[in-house]
Amino acid sequence: MKRLIVAAGGGGDAVAAAMLHAALYGDEDQAVILTYAWDRLLIDPVPGPRGPDNFTGLHQLTPAVWAVPADARPIAPAGSTLPRLAAELPHTFALIDPHYGAEGITRQLEELISHLSPESIDLLDVGGDILARGDEPTLKSPLADALTLAACCQVNAPVRLLVAGPGLDGELPPDEVRGLLGALVHTFTAKDVEPVGAILEWHPSEATGMLAATARGVRGTCEVRDAGLPIVLTDEGPTVHEVDLDNALARNQLARAVMATETLDEAEAHSREICGHSEIDYERNKAAELKDQQPTDLVPQSVLPRLDEFEAEARRREVTHTTFRHLTEALNLNGSQREDLRQLLISSRPEQYKAPLWRIATNDPEPTT
Repeated sequence: MKRLIVAAGGGGDAVAAAMLHAALYGDEDQAVILTYAWDRLLIDPVPGPRGPDNFTGLHQLTPAVWAVPADARPIAPAGSTLPRLAAELPHTFALIDPHYGAEGITRQLEELISHLSPESIDLLDVGGDILARGDEPTLKSPLADALTLAACCQVNAPVRLLVAGPGLDGELPPDEVRGLLGALVHTFTAKDVEPVGAILEWHPSEATGMLAATARGVRGTCEVRDAGLPIVLTDEGPTVHEVDLDNALARNQLARAVMATETLDEAEAHSREICGHSEIDYERNKAAELKDQQPTDLVPQSVLPRLDEFEAEARRREVTHTTFRHLTEALNLNGSQREDLRQLLISSRPEQYKAPLWRIATNDPEPTT
């Protein structure tokens, strides 16, 4: 038996898809996870998503769909988390190529469905930004989700839309997301996180990291991204809800606008018009800013005092946790130093590591567990 899970926004949605598959269908079941190769700049310094031409060692599943096996490699200077995911998880990871617009993704989906005859098709989004109208001021990365939503609505097969971790991506107000959710499908537990636990030690996704943390019982307020956006971690965090696919499309202006696009440039133009921006433009601008940033020495004598200052300010903001991505930026370190910073802090203050998040120290430190 095979399942097809479409990771709506790529990145951490693919990790969440693996977690969802194990929780809902068990280890004996097989799944193909269709996902973008679209990683943060600290993984892939080239802005935008990667296509098949950016890899070596791909395996062709259909004329338009390529699988990314463990021995595939991105062609420098591009980077990708997909080969490592393929090495550490039992799923088949297939590549969404958005360079031919929503029409191209629809074609890829149709070929894959014909090839696999899957028992079920799930479109999974962590956080719920796939439900955005497009004009929300907090919306940062609508394009990938809009393209997958547009494509899934055009295939001749039933697709179930699932939102995990409502509000955890910080793109829409939690109250707004909550009002759009349908039936509860699953609530993740610490046991459900176990299949992807080792991946969360290195994967940079913040939303999926918080999804896993809430499943492990972490509660509080977590700061994320370069701007330090506060995300409240509640009992809703580990839930997965079904959402009506047609209602999502009726709400999502960008998804409707890109349905007939045949190039990524066309889709980007719609994003600029409807949302006022394109996340690829943001990546282009940030890549230019980071180009000349040089790594600094990571030594406890310099890092830990700066950490203490950051945590003192965070306590005043009533923040309880943060991600290592935000911590790296807050300490004015190069994004490529995120993993080295994580290792340094875990070895120095292991009691504050609430995997995969960092707990802000309190006046009365928690005992090591």
